Amino acid sequence: MDFPVAVALAELVPTLPVGTSWRYEMKLDGHRAVLWREEDTVRLQARSGRDVTANWMDLALAAFEMLPPDVVLDGEAIIYAHGRIDFAATQSRALSTPARARRLAEDLPAHFVAWDILLHPEHGDVRGRRYDERRALLVDLLEAYNVKPPIQLVPMTDDPAVAMTWYQQLPEQGIEGIVAKQATSVYRTTGRVWKKIRHAETVEADVVGYTGPAARPRALAVRLPDGRVALTQSLKAPLAAQVAVHLAASGPPRGTRTRAGEPYTTAAPGLVVEVLAGTTRHAVVTVTRLRST
Repeated sequence: MDFPVAVALAELVPTLPVGTSWRYEMKLDGHRAVLWREEDTVRLQARSGRDVTANWMDLALAAFEMLPPDVVLDGEAIIYAHGRIDFAATQSRALSTPARARRLAEDLPAHFVAWDILLHPEHGDVRGRRYDERRALLVDLLEAYNVKPPIQLVPMTDDPAVAMTWYQQLPEQGIEGIVAKQATSVYRTTGRVWKKIRHAETVEADVVGYTGPAARPRALAVRLPDGRVALTQSLKAPLAAQVAVHLAASGPPRGTRTRAGEPYTTAAPGLVVEVLAGTTRHAVVTVTRLRST
């Protein structure tokens, strides 16, 4: 298996799918991360494939001590603060320089919550196995090596009533929703076979460009779930500063236009933002926060 690896994604749905073939996992409010325990090192990659090991060195060190070589886990990097999962703290770490990330880790160490296993030290690449088999392999591996926090297993149930209890009672703890996966499904990176429900009335949109200077973007060009590219409303200064970090690595600027004829400068792929769901019907959308890099 070559680094980086494409990751499976979930489709946002209005209601939780039910039936005997569904399994339900807590959706935590953090940053997607794939953890690679290799022979002599540990690497972490973001959803986009970017190497983010330097931002999560505390997780890398923990994984090196507790996991055997030839393991690849899919999951979420999260940070607990004030008794709950704190997305702002997680975001701050993810966007920090390596030196600042180390300082932040001293006060607020990260946790890695695993929900899938892609590479197993004895069985090799297990992405083609059904979900129930991968889950069992993941559970057995963590138990066999006595893996403890900061690396942990995401809670899962096959009971939709339990899943809805999580959904309804735990948002204050940073549980932002539920992800449903079919028991027989393989790990697919094309299409969105996983389903998710969320409390936030937002949808994810891929950033494809921006207006204004890269060091201080005024607005973003985003590809909405229906495929349209639209410009967002003006970005507030803190969000613009976060986006500028990503744009600095976008390479030479290239101008293009939306279907409506609005000009923008293209950006490198990999940046995802959340936009208010109710605004996506219009030509201009409202960004609520940066989701991942």
